[in-house]
Amino acid sequence: MCGIVGYIGDKKAYPILIKGLSRLEYRGYDSAGIALLDEGDLKVYKKQGKVQHLVDYAESLSTEGTVGIGHTRWATHGLPNDTNAHPHSSGDSNLVLVHNGIIENYDVIKKSLAKRGHEFKTETDTEVLVHLIEEIKNNSGVSIEEAVRMALREVHGAYAIVVISKDDPDKIIAAKKSSPLVIGLGEDEYYIASDATPIVEYTKNVVYLEDEQIAIVDRHNGLRIVNISNKEISPYVQELELQIEELEKGGYDHFMLKEIYEQPRAIHDSFRGRLNASEGWISLGGLKDYEDQIANSDRIVIVACGTSWHAGLVGEYYIEELARIPVEVEYASEFRYRNPIIRQNDVVIAISQSGETADTLAALKMAKEEGATLLGIVNVVGSSISRITDAGSYTHAGPEIGVASTKAFTTQVTLLAMMAIMIGKKRGTISDTKFQNLLNEMEALPQKIEKLLESNDYIREVAEIYKDASNALFLGRGSSFPIALEGALKLKEISYIHAEGYPAAEMKHGPIALIDEEMPVFVIATSGPNYEKVVSNIQEVKARKGKIIAIVTKGDTSVKEIADHAIEIPETDDILVPILATIPFQLISYHIAVMRNCNVDQPRNLAKSVTVE
Repeated sequence: MCGIVGYIGDKKAYPILIKGLSRLEYRGYDSAGIALLDEGDLKVYKKQGKVQHLVDYAESLSTEGTVGIGHTRWATHGLPNDTNAHPHSSGDSNLVLVHNGIIENYDVIKKSLAKRGHEFKTETDTEVLVHLIEEIKNNSGVSIEEAVRMALREVHGAYAIVVISKDDPDKIIAAKKSSPLVIGLGEDEYYIASDATPIVEYTKNVVYLEDEQIAIVDRHNGLRIVNISNKEISPYVQELELQIEELEKGGYDHFMLKEIYEQPRAIHDSFRGRLNASEGWISLGGLKDYEDQIANSDRIVIVACGTSWHAGLVGEYYIEELARIPVEVEYASEFRYRNPIIRQNDVVIAISQSGETADTLAALKMAKEEGATLLGIVNVVGSSISRITDAGSYTHAGPEIGVASTKAFTTQVTLLAMMAIMIGKKRGTISDTKFQNLLNEMEALPQKIEKLLESNDYIREVAEIYKDASNALFLGRGSSFPIALEGALKLKEISYIHAEGYPAAEMKHGPIALIDEEMPVFVIATSGPNYEKVVSNIQEVKARKGKIIAIVTKGDTSVKEIADHAIEIPETDDILVPILATIPFQLISYHIAVMRNCNVDQPRNLAKSVTVE
């Protein structure tokens, strides 16, 4: 959840750390801090608030040093303030540590250390860990890397940590378990970060640490990796595909708006080389060896969280409709704790933008123990989910910096559609005509989204009317019901307006009581098998004086006559309506948030990648 960055080499560390923290700020922005080693002097600067507050604070202070670590925090243990901000120091001030994750048994360790004379200044679990390392190092006389290894054998929970020591100024020690950490390899220099975004500017060569691995980065002796049992591990070097230009706003006011407008390209990239309508084929290379297993599975279980869960719900409609395989969609956080029934002929699909979502990873590990086939749909190459699964497909959405997911969601849905079409074709549950029509419609999606984005000015006008609403209702039927959920989530996330998504038919089983002349009701009312039913639902809202904002198929006249506002989307196969219908909701949420002076890219209390429970 938090962002970690580290550097050791010949360059000045401070500007590298600050730039890295700025790139990682989407992972947490409650507070930020750095530690710098300079000729035996260990300096720690930290400040509540965004990275810029730290920059302002350090402006008049010494920022010398070629070794350093930094952290941007999403608070778990302890309030977001200067004291609880990372890095945290040992009692003798010789060690400094940054940490992402949660040490679950910190309280037991803290009480034990207190009995041995340790005094704690913060409310964090992280400070307990650095004191534990200090205790072991000082009492056992071992090296810093051995002290870290011994300490980690005593802790329970999730961690990505980076440690520097005044006594070992040419080393950085890093370790991980259930929280991501990547090491960049440069020319006589090394970079450490929670993900590749701070690293790509300097090197393309990286090593992703696996769980319970410890990296010893030595200025003179290079990189060495051991596991928690002290077994030597050979580093596996990968090449980053990420481009530095993808991490900039590119002239847009916010990353979210940029990422909304990147969706035509992102969706094209998600099916490029995997689908060809003119030649009549579809192939997901990452799943090729498992096509038969998927096609012959008894059940598919999709596990995900947040927006990815909504994508899974759309996928349930797709797979059951086109491939006729039973699908269950589970919140990963609930799935892992309710003793679910998992069979060897089940296929479990994990969906995660980051590929690091803690609950989703834990659900996969549980399913793996039961012998299920594990598949992943993720955006980040080399992420933990991509490594634990048997097979999978990358969405190729590119970096998504805005906390509220946009292009990651539509590419996830696109990939699920391709999977359903592919398996349906293999099982013979869709006709050749239907198969070809779906391929044609898939290939046409980027161009149709380009056309849809031309409605942005009108959507902004609609947003202006409802920017001061206190509540909103989103309605949809069939595969558009998850889009109602997603639309409501977007509005909640970035504008802080309470919103609910509902199946349109369920409105009269409760939510209709909320409707009055102040209530905007967003309805997906596109042409298709549910059209007349949705029109009836709209009439029910109008009879209660609710305000209707309808998503309609281009050329629609019936809904336009009764809706207060109608936003047209291009005509497409009913299966693919969710991909188009979600985009007006993204834009409405974005514009309302901007008009309410909300921080669009970094909404309060949220962070991009949830790597803690």
